Amino acid sequence: MDHTLESLYWRYAVKKFDPARVLPEEKVTRLTNAFNLTATSYGLQPIRLLVIQDKALQRSLVPYSYGQRQVADASHVLVICVETEVDTSYIQRYFDKVQSVRGTSAEILKPYRDDLVGSFSKKTPEQIRMWAVQQAYLALGNLLTVCAVERIDSCPMEGFVPEAYDRILGLTEKGLTAVLVLPVGYRAADDMFSGLKKVRRDLKDTIIRIQEEPKEL
Repeated sequence: MDHTLESLYWRYAVKKFDPARVLPEEKVTRLTNAFNLTATSYGLQPIRLLVIQDKALQRSLVPYSYGQRQVADASHVLVICVETEVDTSYIQRYFDKVQSVRGTSAEILKPYRDDLVGSFSKKTPEQIRMWAVQQAYLALGNLLTVCAVERIDSCPMEGFVPEAYDRILGLTEKGLTAVLVLPVGYRAADDMFSGLKKVRRDLKDTIIRIQEEPKEL
């Protein structure tokens, strides 16, 4: 079987982590780099990643994670956050970065920048937040795949109280709000879910192919 597919079959949402095992720093670095390389709409990256490796802090988050012990027992807890304000200044900083990295002239970038500024100025704060949240899910999917390939166990979580995370982790002061939580580490030897077969719909029920009819020679 292809290595990537084998890795995706291997992964599952871990229900019980081994609290004694810690991810090596190079693995964490790969995850942070993968997060930063995630494709985002317009390339604006309205997302940030908080990396927690502090058992006391992790335990304090359990009551606000609906009692899910994965948060306490994982090697690290990744919290995917979104920027609470994507305004003209934010967009301008992106184009400043493009100019710095690629050397593209301001004259060439101006029409695209003005178009983006105009587009976002017409959106409501809630529309911008939902757009940013969609980018967070792109990052989560990317991280889950990298975790599988790297044989890092993970458990994607939507079940937590964002307001409590924001308060405990000081995210509001940073102009951020928590959207998704991803404990990572190594599965416990007695996690009963590790041996269960993966349940997915058949390919014929999920894949629709449209292709050109072969031409007769």
